[in-house]
Amino acid sequence: MHDATNLSKNGDKMARIKQPMSNRRRIILGIVGIVFIVVGYSVLSNIQKNRNPSDTTIPNLTQFQDGFVEIFKPRKSELEALLNPDAPAKPPWIVVDVWATYSRLFKAMVWASFISVVLGTLMGCYATIESLFSWSLSFLSKIPPTAMLAVFLVIATIFKWDQNMMFIMLVGFGITPTLIQSIYLAAKYDLHKDEIDKAYTLGASNIELIWNVVLRKILPKIIDGIRLTIGPAMVYLIAAEYSLGSEGFGYRIRMQGRMLNMNVVYIYLTFLGMTGLLMGQSMIGIRKLVCPWFGSK
Repeated sequence: MHDATNLSKNGDKMARIKQPMSNRRRIILGIVGIVFIVVGYSVLSNIQKNRNPSDTTIPNLTQFQDGFVEIFKPRKSELEALLNPDAPAKPPWIVVDVWATYSRLFKAMVWASFISVVLGTLMGCYATIESLFSWSLSFLSKIPPTAMLAVFLVIATIFKWDQNMMFIMLVGFGITPTLIQSIYLAAKYDLHKDEIDKAYTLGASNIELIWNVVLRKILPKIIDGIRLTIGPAMVYLIAAEYSLGSEGFGYRIRMQGRMLNMNVVYIYLTFLGMTGLLMGQSMIGIRKLVCPWFGSK
């Protein structure tokens, strides 16, 4: 009893775990973390510039400004300018690459999410469908999609897919099995038997029960599952573009990295991180809007 009392007193003096924090303090600490990264990078850049002023591996602010100019300026090769001076310039790199990468990502996420919601929900509701697909999905989810590049290249040749379709299918293959399994587990275990019995008692058909009870119950998990696949989907797409692409973020990072134009590479990496963060926060906002009862995180 005496030991328990001392432990309680010591615990009151220490910062307890899982304590709430004010938004102001959270924002301040977030800014401090960003400042720490920026200052640390600036120190490394200055050290490298003192060693070699022409080094481009850790660009300074001036070199980053040059990188911004490079990716935003319209393009016209010297040959094109010589042969046809009046021809309009091509769009800047950033415009071409944003359209290529994010159109592929969006299309892959849409069709993969649709298939995952339908099949995952049915697997959670019907033991027959669960038994039919659970083992094969577990197997497919363990295959790294980037290791399947050669396979998708052969398939694209057989079916005469263009490059965009091949990348979309590759990303879809990478995220669909895992997303299906997360939705299936939510549909199977998050719904209590009493809720199903009440729906049947009120005269609901199977379709009505799935639509009005199951899907509404697991909708927050579906949105969170889709949100958590954004990062892996971007990894698979950038890796594919890096290896086989002729446009897009992965292609541009590969080409500029070979020339050690790291001021362009780092800008592209920052853009990827910021847009991925924005997409994730947007999904959280959608979940808060359509599922206000679920929570705020």
